[in-house]
Amino acid sequence: MNRKKIFYLLALGLIAFISVPVFQLIKTYLNEETIENNSPKGYTNDASRLSLTKVDSIIDVRSSRIEIINQLRELLEYSVANKIPISIAGAKHTMGGHTMYPDGIVVNMRPYKEMQIDTITNTLTIGSGALWEDAISYLDKFHKSVAIMQAFSSFSIGGSISANGHGWQKDSPPISSSVISFTIMKYNGEIVNCSRTENQELFSLVIGGYGLFGIILDVKLKIVDNEALEFKNIRLKPEDYIENYKKFVSDNPNVKMAFGRLRISSKLFLEEASLNFFENIESKPLVLQPRNQKNLDSKRVVFRNSVNNEYGKRLRWDLETGMNKISKNVVISRNELLNDDVTLIENKSMNSTDILHEYFIPERNFVQYINELKKVLPNKKIDLLNITIRGVYQDKDSFLNYAKENVFGFVFLFNQKMSKKDEEEMQKLTIELVEIAIKMEGTYYLPYRLHVDKKTFKTVYPQGE
Repeated sequence: MNRKKIFYLLALGLIAFISVPVFQLIKTYLNEETIENNSPKGYTNDASRLSLTKVDSIIDVRSSRIEIINQLRELLEYSVANKIPISIAGAKHTMGGHTMYPDGIVVNMRPYKEMQIDTITNTLTIGSGALWEDAISYLDKFHKSVAIMQAFSSFSIGGSISANGHGWQKDSPPISSSVISFTIMKYNGEIVNCSRTENQELFSLVIGGYGLFGIILDVKLKIVDNEALEFKNIRLKPEDYIENYKKFVSDNPNVKMAFGRLRISSKLFLEEASLNFFENIESKPLVLQPRNQKNLDSKRVVFRNSVNNEYGKRLRWDLETGMNKISKNVVISRNELLNDDVTLIENKSMNSTDILHEYFIPERNFVQYINELKKVLPNKKIDLLNITIRGVYQDKDSFLNYAKENVFGFVFLFNQKMSKKDEEEMQKLTIELVEIAIKMEGTYYLPYRLHVDKKTFKTVYPQGE
């Protein structure tokens, strides 16, 4: 074969190599729908889009504290007199109907987002309806940042405290550990301050209490300095994860944030992992910039292309690990890193929804847990999209604590059809995964679909009886 033909074949091969993933991504983008998130009049829903509930009314709170107090007291009095239950909603990212009650009143706290910083004590006092992105934008002006929060900034402060979310800040307990105090309005309209020294029992119950004990008004949080962080990445085998996590993350005082990822394509399923971490460097962090929507859209399409698509899952893994090599040593501010919106992975399909699971496993059972997962996953009827790993330290504050010791949180994202059949399949899968977590001396997280029976709940959370 002459050199001209060889060059021609190589060129065709290169075009094919480039064209296939580009074609896949374009196809995914063109096939997407624009879904309407608005529920029918008289109904409300949550992030699962499976919790459509008829309610009495949805009441938006006012934006100032004085007006809110009077409004909520009147509402509570009306609720008691007419025997209509009240539920509290923020960004509604729980998935099991936690923010609504059938024929009840939904109090939407989102308008209440007053905030005030104290740079002497490094604290932020913030209205419970504010989103984390509101806090980040405000704090950035003072060169400060959030101490602990989830991976996305589009959740509300009150909602995160009610679910006691955990973050990916290095070796940190859940959000509870960053809460100094909060004010709450009880069922009788009384406002009390809760902290580790004042109304301690209520403090413990409200954090991770899913709105059962009153309406959170203002929250005082610890804050930290905004920092310039340099991205680092290691590709490794899951069985080497703990050793490398200790070496490169826990034992490195410069590391501030870290997370892991497991490969979920059928090829090499759970046989590869990546450890991603961010080191503080001696550099002034850049001012927080507006989100680059085109960049977000591109990342989201790559993610959505992996739904029910083995090729898409491999492509995503290859692109992520490939980009990790390219973006190593890239410097980013802590605030920019934290300021990701959940629309980064948004599902726009009318026919399916994405469901989260989280399980918390002690270090001693880390490898065995992954091996157990291989027996249950991938499930042929429910599509696994992602597994992220985060280190979570013991929670000593909340009553319903899921981190009873230092654990690793495994965050699963599944895609299921909007059908009764898939909901039943998801329930079966959930029960299997919870049983594995119990076997591994771990726990499961409570903000998601209510697929676990009371007996199993009491096994994992005996204090919840």
